[in-house]
Amino acid sequence: MKLIKAHATNYRNIIDSNPVDIGQSTCLVGKNEAGKTAFLKALECLRSTNPEFKSYGKTENYPRRYLSEYDNKHEDGDAVVMRTEWELEPADIKVIEAAFGEGVLNSKTITIQKAYEQDTTTWSVPVDEEKAFGNLVKRFALDQADRVPLVAAKSTKAAMKILEALPTPTERQAELLAAIKKFRDGSAHLHAIDTLNARTPKFLYFSHYDRMSGALSINKMNSDKQQGRPLESGDRVFLDFLEYAGTTIEELAALDKFEELNAKCEAAALRITEQIFEYWTQNDDLEITVVLSEGKAADPAPFNSGPIARARVKNTLHGVTVPFSERSAGFIWFFSFLVKFAQIKKSHGNVILLLDEPGLTLHGTAQKDLLRYFAEQIAPKHQLIYSTHSPFLVPADDLASVRTVEDVVVRDDRGRKQSKGTKVRSDVLTTDPQTNFPIFGAMGFEVTQTLVIGKNTLLVEGPSDILYLQAASAALKAAKRPHLSAHWAICPSGGIDKVLPFVRLFYGNKLNVAVLTDYDRGQKRKLEDLHKAALLENERIILATEIAGKDEADIEDFFDPRFFVDLVNKTYQLGKAHQLTVKKLMEADETTERLVKKTEAYFRVLPPQSPEFSHFDPSMYLLQHPELLSGTEDQVVKSLERFEAAFERIGKFI
Repeated sequence: MKLIKAHATNYRNIIDSNPVDIGQSTCLVGKNEAGKTAFLKALECLRSTNPEFKSYGKTENYPRRYLSEYDNKHEDGDAVVMRTEWELEPADIKVIEAAFGEGVLNSKTITIQKAYEQDTTTWSVPVDEEKAFGNLVKRFALDQADRVPLVAAKSTKAAMKILEALPTPTERQAELLAAIKKFRDGSAHLHAIDTLNARTPKFLYFSHYDRMSGALSINKMNSDKQQGRPLESGDRVFLDFLEYAGTTIEELAALDKFEELNAKCEAAALRITEQIFEYWTQNDDLEITVVLSEGKAADPAPFNSGPIARARVKNTLHGVTVPFSERSAGFIWFFSFLVKFAQIKKSHGNVILLLDEPGLTLHGTAQKDLLRYFAEQIAPKHQLIYSTHSPFLVPADDLASVRTVEDVVVRDDRGRKQSKGTKVRSDVLTTDPQTNFPIFGAMGFEVTQTLVIGKNTLLVEGPSDILYLQAASAALKAAKRPHLSAHWAICPSGGIDKVLPFVRLFYGNKLNVAVLTDYDRGQKRKLEDLHKAALLENERIILATEIAGKDEADIEDFFDPRFFVDLVNKTYQLGKAHQLTVKKLMEADETTERLVKKTEAYFRVLPPQSPEFSHFDPSMYLLQHPELLSGTEDQVVKSLERFEAAFERIGKFI
């Protein structure tokens, strides 16, 4: 079972989140208080690994401003909080068909939803009940006479009632009845739900604030657990560690096998420590130990008596140990998360991870390590949904997995603010700059990294050039035509006047550099200065004008005007009255032949409520819609031919 869509409604600041596509790994990006946590908590309660989290709680979580109108808004019953769609995998289909025969499923998609004040979920499984019953009749080999009483039955439940009413059922009828009675209420649909329910993953929610306690009073914890008192989140993680180690709080309280239990705790700590240091690059000289000892009278309560479990961290370089709670918050979180994840896998098997602001206190490079852990250790086996506002945790190489979360506010006719609630979107272009900031920051970080490690570096004007080159190269590669080599690290330089400082930086690193830059007549002196510096061979400086066949050109001029006009219209969804045409584009500014400058001029005369033109928006749209470059229309062919010519010139320098 794989989660493919989640739709939150009527929960905290979420009125209607929009249906959200969920992949193997999904990153939620948004500002503080945007609603990321609300979306994750709404999802968690659907099927939580936490037995205490069963129902949503209408009073606490229904949008407060509409609480007094609850009954009027939801006359047909409770308000639905989370509606999800799941895709059945081959193994799931095989189990259903083993119960009811082949072809009983009308679709591979099922829905699971949950409303307020419900401890259970509502399912919709596309089982053809009539076909399922027909397959069972064939399986139990009912002859013509056996089938006569069942002619009117269209489902297993109806058949059960008929068979139960028979005074003397035949042997085959009795066998069929016994099989149907094993289904809940004799229903094939309910039996399919029960079968799939056991195979459906649960949600493990883990917050930035969930960190393992540094010490645990065994007697107090045992007492709290037996009396049903609520446990602190840090203590729950410690209990998970003990269970992962192969012991329980009750066993520790008995203290029958002190040395054996100590050995189990040490072994578990070593195992998780080994996992950490595969991905923890900040400090390799740390060891984690968990030991059992007796509380001392001078220690603070409840650690002053009885058996105490203590976690400590040893720095082998400095030869000192400190309490676990006194290490960096980032290290504590990483260890705590691995403990929780390891134990949940052990006890629940297949889970979907919901991580709320993971690694918030980690250094930027440690966050990249965490992102690598997600990709290598979690995503291959588990679906992962996590929230962040850190650019280091945004997967710059997989922006399709990013969803923006924004608390949308609009103004009414009188200028007053009105909240539309939290919206979750896959199109990053529809959100405000503050929401987008981590995404742009992630891209900038990747660019900065390539400045240092890119052996072959291609300097371009700006971020939009990178996206255009990637989109065109992907289209040409798919067509088995010359494309941009994967060996190139593409870096925005900021313009022809910024190229020289960049080249000087690269010159010391002895990197292989080529330049593809925009050019207008006013930059002639800058180009001459670049040539005079003699740091680059002249042929390594490729002007957009040379590819576009114009006196002035940007990378946008590689596109046929018809293609570029279509791209702009699709990007901004301009209304019919304001749609751009080639004629309008050419007449927008007759002082320049650069398409992007003409487009800027056209947008300046549009009504105030129209969107503002940005170099970046069309390039991002094209990257997200590669099918635009897969056609055989004349404007597509001519556009790709220019990019192909550029790539062939650039490729000479690899």
